Amino acid sequence: MRSKFKWIYTLLLAFFIQFSYAQEKTITGTVTEGGLPLPGVTVIVKGTQRGTSSDFDGKYSISARQGEVLEFTFIGLKTQTFTVGASNSINVVMQADVDVLEGVVLEGYRTSSKATSVSSIATVTAEGIENRPNPNVLSSLQGQVAGANISAFSGQPGTNKIDVIIRGVGSLSASSDPLYVIDGVPMNQAFFRNLNANEIESVSVLKDAAATAIYGNRGSNGVIVITTKKGSFKKSFSVNYSTSYGLTDFRGDNYGLPTAVQHLQLQRKGFDEGVNTLSSALANSGSFLGGAVTADINNLEGFATNTDWQDLFFRTGTTASHDLSFTVGSDNLNNYTSFGYFEQDGITPTTNFKRFTIRSNFSGKSTNEKFNYGLNIFGAFSRRQQLEQETRGDINSNVLQNPLTGYLASPRFVSPDLYESGQQLFNDFGNPALNLTPLMLLDLFQHNSAPSFFNEIKTIITATGSYKITNDLTFSSTGGVDFADDKRNFAIGPNAYLSIVRASGAAQPFHGLETISSTSEFSFNYVNRLNYKKTFAEKHTIDASVYSEYMKAHRRVSLQQQIGLNPLTWEPGAGTGYIIYNPATQPVGYRPTVAAAKIDAGMLSVFSSIDYDYDRRFGFAATVRRDGTYRFVDDYKWGTFWSVAGRWNISNEAFLSDSSWLSELKLRASYGTTGNQNVIARGVDSNTSPFFIGSQLVRDLNSSQVGYNNSASFGVSSYANRDLRWEETAQWNIGLDFGIQRRLTGQFDVYNRRTNDLYGATPISAGNGITNLSANNGTLENRGVELALKYDVFKDSEFKLSFFGNGAYNRSAFRDLGVLDSDGDGIFRVGTDFQYRVGGPLNEYFQVPYAGVNPATGNLLFYDIDGNLTETPTDGDRRSTGKNALPDFQGGFGFNASYKGFFLDALFTYAIGAYKFDIDYDGLMDIRNSTNFPVSTDLFNAWTPTNTDTNVPALNANNYDTGSVLSDRFLRDASYMRLRNLTVGYSVPAKFLERSSINTIRLRVQAENYFTFTNWKGFDPESYVTSQTGYYPTPKIITFGLDVNF
Repeated sequence: MRSKFKWIYTLLLAFFIQFSYAQEKTITGTVTEGGLPLPGVTVIVKGTQRGTSSDFDGKYSISARQGEVLEFTFIGLKTQTFTVGASNSINVVMQADVDVLEGVVLEGYRTSSKATSVSSIATVTAEGIENRPNPNVLSSLQGQVAGANISAFSGQPGTNKIDVIIRGVGSLSASSDPLYVIDGVPMNQAFFRNLNANEIESVSVLKDAAATAIYGNRGSNGVIVITTKKGSFKKSFSVNYSTSYGLTDFRGDNYGLPTAVQHLQLQRKGFDEGVNTLSSALANSGSFLGGAVTADINNLEGFATNTDWQDLFFRTGTTASHDLSFTVGSDNLNNYTSFGYFEQDGITPTTNFKRFTIRSNFSGKSTNEKFNYGLNIFGAFSRRQQLEQETRGDINSNVLQNPLTGYLASPRFVSPDLYESGQQLFNDFGNPALNLTPLMLLDLFQHNSAPSFFNEIKTIITATGSYKITNDLTFSSTGGVDFADDKRNFAIGPNAYLSIVRASGAAQPFHGLETISSTSEFSFNYVNRLNYKKTFAEKHTIDASVYSEYMKAHRRVSLQQQIGLNPLTWEPGAGTGYIIYNPATQPVGYRPTVAAAKIDAGMLSVFSSIDYDYDRRFGFAATVRRDGTYRFVDDYKWGTFWSVAGRWNISNEAFLSDSSWLSELKLRASYGTTGNQNVIARGVDSNTSPFFIGSQLVRDLNSSQVGYNNSASFGVSSYANRDLRWEETAQWNIGLDFGIQRRLTGQFDVYNRRTNDLYGATPISAGNGITNLSANNGTLENRGVELALKYDVFKDSEFKLSFFGNGAYNRSAFRDLGVLDSDGDGIFRVGTDFQYRVGGPLNEYFQVPYAGVNPATGNLLFYDIDGNLTETPTDGDRRSTGKNALPDFQGGFGFNASYKGFFLDALFTYAIGAYKFDIDYDGLMDIRNSTNFPVSTDLFNAWTPTNTDTNVPALNANNYDTGSVLSDRFLRDASYMRLRNLTVGYSVPAKFLERSSINTIRLRVQAENYFTFTNWKGFDPESYVTSQTGYYPTPKIITFGLDVNF
């Protein structure tokens, strides 16, 4: 009997032990690193979907069975695993992963670690660009990359007018755009308005030949490599939601625009000096303009009208965004999916941008991890309404078509009450008059008066695959398809004032015009790679690859224009309300027009790369690429580009082994060549890739033209230049990467970038029917230095503080002008105010120095070619100024601070040494314009016999035009410093979220472009254009945001 009970007891004990192993229990603990709690550590039960993350205090809690394995992961730290035992508590100490800390450096076709990279590359992570209120992600890179000069020509919602120049402009007429590569596929810059910044993992800017030569003919202007976010293997399902709402404001100017009374006073002063006439306000006692006024300059108190056109032409815009993303991963498959919506109403009533995006990135691998694959799918739809002046020069010979122009041209003594409708405006005042500028602009704001819409669809699909043939040999392929369809509708409605004017002039009942166009682009890019990587004798590592790449692109454009719209049935874009053209009763200008274009482009390349590393102390790299392009004739179709580079990891040497304070010291050097086949730049207004522009330059082209007595004819439109060939850039770079006590890190580079066979317009005899021909001419050199620093003041405490900054100096100089130097003096005049000069910068201002005001006469004074003062300079007194519109120094700086959940981040950008001719101020300082337009109140300080100590000439100075035409009087310093971004926020402590499914909540307030410090008087010193009246100023933006993670 006793043995039977013993057997039963043993069975029950075994059952109890088995049950205790199978029963789930709650495991808790604290995760630390460096003695401090570590929040955000992912904790999963290996082989399951159960997971959690550590809270702000490093604490975690998870259900697991005894015998199961817990896996703790965190970026930059080694993964830790622990088997669940009898204890319910597991405390974890995370350790640094040396390989991860070295960082992965993306070099486009290949990757390397920070320690083994030989290239000059700057990387901006997701933290530096996400949640910024910019529709174009390129704007968010400003000030974060040394040597990358990024400037916005326009702040219009959805704009494509962003110029990116890496290490200076290297051509005369060719494109200076860098190559953009997104997930391995080259892209057009216009794509960026459709890219959701919150989907980006990192942006790498490749600057020297060691990094760009592998891109051959497309790497001459640098390469920007963008990697989008992906899922992680063994990752539990997580959700992120971000939203923001903000306000945008007009920046304004410092021109000193007058009030109505001040304007009238200045107008009268000019009239008394005999240099201008009086407007109706003074001549007719204000009967035309409203408000009682007499010809007595001192009796203007009764003039009541003082319209603030800024309030009528501009508004406080809004911006809003919503982003929802999902991440999940099993052992062999992961996914990242995101949905985004962005909307921005501009600071003018007729501008806005709406964008919807969706992305789904899949990554997978086989069980034995020999086969890896990925599929990225992206789609976007956007709609934008923009000011027509940014795409057209004029309408009906009237250039004052938007408030950006009209604001500086609208007298405040004109009352807005004089406008009711386009028909009323025509009935009361007839044809356009300069005084009517603000009233015509009010008409353009009316519904369907001047609609300008763009609808764009963008789809990108990228597929990758790799197979490890042996442990050392891997074959991989990447293929990408890019499709874009852009439909545009522009109209001047039949009830608009300008249409009524045109109808009256043509003796027709209706006018109005509508243009509908469609542009479709389709391209695909396919790359194959065979890679061999092996380590010999534990110290020698060889990484060699051979590649092939094929790219094909197609562009199709169609356009139709209808003149003559019926106001009763016409609706924008509907194709209704068109008046059928009748040649018997309608002028030829009413005849509908159609147009179409078809462009195909392609490229074939083979290339290779090799990297050698010795004991992580020395390294060598080389690339060679052979490109074939459609652009040139057979003799110049192929180009070869190459690079060599080396490094010395000095901090890994034995003689520095005891220098614990030195965490990194690496010397780099490289030399190589790249090419450029994009003969003509896209222009700031264009969405067209330079890849499609200029294909006709090696072919003779004829076209229909207007001949003698306006008769139709057929003539030459383009002569072939069959000697046109690659523009080639050779660049050397010496760099130093350093780190001290893992607190101060930096990168210093010196470079010389020389472009030979520059593309440019070469003058030819007008007897050929054309006056110039695109050809290869001369040599342009860019030299510079770059420095990027970061210093972690406090990083191992509750209070964290770090400072960062970067700066770059670049100076261009011509080394040879080729056939442009026809006189042999090393100078070629470009227009009237610019020149190319051997030893001088690109587009150097060439003007007569302004010396101020002659105190005896009030006339303008100048320095002649011999340095003597004169009131009558000639064109021969022009001289080199050494100045151009590109800054000599530019960069950014800021700080990141956090304490117990509160955080404060700031980014400033600056540019020094840029000069622009202020055409707007020139016009505002001319008293003769006061009859119809505002002038600056600076004119109150004009020279008089009793006011001789002034820099403003007399109102009747007899050489005023000389100051505008010849001199540098209005050549102004456009240097600036701008608070680009300021973010203040708070992360809710995890202890308040313990009973919810929410992991983190973050609240933030951001100010974008809010303060600018500059002497430039115009709207925005950032853009390089000389007149800003037709360009949309960069707005000030303040947003309020919320980020939630589940």
